[in-house]
Amino acid sequence: MELWRLSATDLANRIRAGDVSAREVAADALDRLAAVNGALNAVVDYRPEEVLADAEAVDAARARGEALGPLAGVPVTTKVNADQRGFATTNGLRLQKDLVAKDDSPVVANLRRAGAVLLGRTNTPAFSLRWFTTNSLHGETKNPRDPGLTPGGSSGGAGSAVAAGIGAIAHGTDIAGSVRYPAYACGVHGLRPSFGRIPAWNASSPERGIGPQLMAVSGPLARSIADVRLGLAAMAAPDPRDPWWVPAPLEGPPAPRKVALCLRPGGLAIVPEVEAALRDAARRLEAAGWQVEEIADTPPLREANDIQLTLWLGDGFAAVRAAAEREGDPAAIGLLDAFRPRAEALWPDAITQALTRRATLARQWSVFLAENPVLLVPVSGELPFPDGLDRTPEGIARAFEAQLLQVALAPLGIPALTVTTGLVGRSPVGVQVVAGRFREDLCLAAGEAIEAGGVPPMPVDPAGA
Repeated sequence: MELWRLSATDLANRIRAGDVSAREVAADALDRLAAVNGALNAVVDYRPEEVLADAEAVDAARARGEALGPLAGVPVTTKVNADQRGFATTNGLRLQKDLVAKDDSPVVANLRRAGAVLLGRTNTPAFSLRWFTTNSLHGETKNPRDPGLTPGGSSGGAGSAVAAGIGAIAHGTDIAGSVRYPAYACGVHGLRPSFGRIPAWNASSPERGIGPQLMAVSGPLARSIADVRLGLAAMAAPDPRDPWWVPAPLEGPPAPRKVALCLRPGGLAIVPEVEAALRDAARRLEAAGWQVEEIADTPPLREANDIQLTLWLGDGFAAVRAAAEREGDPAAIGLLDAFRPRAEALWPDAITQALTRRATLARQWSVFLAENPVLLVPVSGELPFPDGLDRTPEGIARAFEAQLLQVALAPLGIPALTVTTGLVGRSPVGVQVVAGRFREDLCLAAGEAIEAGGVPPMPVDPAGA
């Protein structure tokens, strides 16, 4: 049996029942990693001896009759921008190649406590800045479905790995689509949880500015919605090191099975294939008993997009730009330089004004989502980009326009789920499901109904493997 093909849910159940050992699962996962990672460069650091030792510890705990965690023995990858003890938190930077974490970040610690076996560290662009995954330290990550397409970013290694069967669940982070877009580009599912749902903090690094503190979240990528749900439950356990963490229940009160479909929110232009995917998802939801109503627009998105950019650019931009110069990463420098005029034009009180206005928009969206429990919108206005699109100013502008929904939802603090639905040739396509704050359960319920109508084949064997 090729255990690496099984879902996290299935693996955890089999290990718990004693049908297969955690060590067998880990060994098979390592074999899969060795077989395909050379063609992908999705995992950039791993230690087979530690992986097997952690799996053996799960088997020993089961032999002693101890209760096993929900992810006991499940191979999970972690992103190189999160602290994992004994590994460098590189964030795709040569500047941080020796920044070895002494302790696990809260999300990594939660995965360990849930019994996950940490299989390897996944790649990210330098500074985790882009929707493309390449850097001067670890190199370029390929999309297993089509090497000519971006694997997404910044959790491109996570998306590529889980799509190719390297681990059953991948950890990612998202401040402007960095979980949702790799899931979209690689043809898997990915959840950006509510702000405050999953604890985060890196002891290895300085405290982040207020913008990233309020917008950056960790979340799971997986090949099934059930595994996304399982990953969320494990990652969301409490940790006192994150003062923003909220003890909200994973299941909220009953809500009407009502979906608002918006094809072009904020006036976003979409290609015909994206519209077709949205209408197909709406039909799947209706077939499952959901009421779907098409609406013309949502509460403000363009302004939310501007707030996200202000909180990003106005809080430490000069320091990041100087670090990019020291790093010498041309793509990061090009992206930052494209936004430099906007950053330098910000008024001294721009962050205060953005935070004030953020509350107004969050309130408007909260009221809207109370009336429309689930919102169905594009992930991107386009199919996954050709790899390297953002190497020119024109490409950067095109990408940021297409990714309006990636950027604008971040400062609102609400959950958003990418659901992959099919292929257009070799290119994945999917939709985005949004709900009110701490209502990931509604995103996942709608996601399961959409998933039931069909998804691309996965895991996939990459070209050249």
